[in-house]
Amino acid sequence: MAGSQRPLEDRVALVTGACQGIGRAIAERFARDGATVAVNGIEHDARMDAVVAATGGVAAPADVSDRDAVFALVDDLARNVGSVDVLVVNHAYMTMGALVDHDPDDWWRVVDTNLGGAFHLIQAVLPGMLRAGFGRIVVVSSEWGVIGWPQATAYAASKAGLISLTKTLGRELAPRGVIVNAVAPGVIDTPQLEVDAQAAGVTREQIVVEYAQDIPMRRVGQPDEIAAAAALLSDPRTSAFVGQVLQVNGGSTRSRA
Repeated sequence: MAGSQRPLEDRVALVTGACQGIGRAIAERFARDGATVAVNGIEHDARMDAVVAATGGVAAPADVSDRDAVFALVDDLARNVGSVDVLVVNHAYMTMGALVDHDPDDWWRVVDTNLGGAFHLIQAVLPGMLRAGFGRIVVVSSEWGVIGWPQATAYAASKAGLISLTKTLGRELAPRGVIVNAVAPGVIDTPQLEVDAQAAGVTREQIVVEYAQDIPMRRVGQPDEIAAAAALLSDPRTSAFVGQVLQVNGGSTRSRA
C-alpha cells in the first residue's frame, strides 16, 4: 500500500517526453514516490536509457502522434508491467514563426503532436483506469496556452486545447474515479528555450535573462518545480483537485485559467 512518503507505491506511471527537461524531472520524482515509471520518448536512445537507469523504470518508446504506436505501447505495458495508473501528458513539439509564413504541414504537426497525442494517450489508458475505478491524468499545458504568445500560434493553440480537454475530462471522469488536472508552466529552464532563443536571434543565456525580467520572482522556473506540482496532482490522497490548471510561473500570469 502507498505509504506517506511513497504515495505512488505499486502504481505504474507513464510519463511522455520523459527523456529530458520537465519530463525527466517528473519521472525521477515519481520514482522517488514509489512508482514504476514508463519512460517515453520518440526513440529508444541513450537519453532514455539514462532516465530508465536513474528511475529504475522501463523504456517506453513511441511517437505519441501515431495512434497505433500509442495503443501498442499501452497494451505492452499492461502485459509486462501493469495497467497505467498515472499518465503524465508532457510531450511537446514547437516551432516558432509568423503565422503568415508558417508552413501548414508543420502547423498541424505541432497541433497533432501536442493535442492529438494527448487524445491518443488518454483514450489508450482510460479503459484500464475505468476498470480499476482509479486513475490520475496530469496534462502539461503551458502559460502560453493561457495567454497566447506572438509567433507561437500552433503551440499556444494546442496548449489551450489541452486546458479545455482537462476541464472537460475533469467533469466527465471524476465520478468514475479518474482525476484529470493540468499544470501550465511559465518559462522553465529546459532545452526548449533553444527554440525561443533562435526565434529571437539571441543566445540561450540571453533569453533566460530577458524572460526573467518580466517574471515577478525574477527568475525562470526549474523542472523540479513542475515535477512537484505533477506529484501533488498524482497523489492518490489528493482527489479534490478536478479539472484544475495549476499555473506554476513565478507570478507572471495571475489570471484565471
